[in-house]
Amino acid sequence: MTVSGGWLVTGGSRGIGRAVVDQVTKAGTAVAVVARAPSREPYGSDDVLEIPTDVTDTAAVGEALASAREHLGELAVVVNCAGVHRGGRIADLGRARWEEVLATNLTGAYEVCHAAAPHLGEGAAIINVGAVVGFRGFPGDSAYASAKAGLAGLTRSLAVELAPAGVRVNLVVPGFVDTAMTATVSAAARARIEAAIPAGRTGTAEEIADVVVSVAAATYMTGAVVPVDGGLMATFGGTS
Repeated sequence: MTVSGGWLVTGGSRGIGRAVVDQVTKAGTAVAVVARAPSREPYGSDDVLEIPTDVTDTAAVGEALASAREHLGELAVVVNCAGVHRGGRIADLGRARWEEVLATNLTGAYEVCHAAAPHLGEGAAIINVGAVVGFRGFPGDSAYASAKAGLAGLTRSLAVELAPAGVRVNLVVPGFVDTAMTATVSAAARARIEAAIPAGRTGTAEEIADVVVSVAAATYMTGAVVPVDGGLMATFGGTS
């Protein structure tokens, strides 16, 4: 890992975000975890600062960034991993669920980028965590897909905007990963999904974290969309 400085990870108390935190702290780097609720499992490091925060709350995000900078000093990497999933076909998808998903998955990432960007120096990185559904349609996932597709646009725009400051912005796109968010998927649906994945299996949070850490250290990569999906997006032509 060539990036030096503290990390801030939203949604870092569980799932992919937690796997990123675990990997980074094992390498001896301090991390600020921004999440609505604290982790149910203790962290294996004293270099973790938990900051209870709702990323949809502008004031709370500003306070979280100030606290992270106070305790960690310069921020080298910001990872936007906070997310919620609310499914439902369009005829049944209420406005409240739609707005909840976009507020957390897209607007929440904007809030964090908005608060962090002025404080990121040369060599810093922002990594947004997307989803295959943002590029490939799945019935009943219009809210989540819209949020993740928007995150791809945000990533590309910020990559160009922040490049003169030496800040890189990239999107890591997990496929179907075994986390608490996907635990409620039925066995039949899981079997159909696995059958569509060229690698023949679902991914793990640790495998996604591996790529997040690698992208953070990739000094000539910005504006990139990096699938980590067992080949799922390759089956329909990629990310364009």
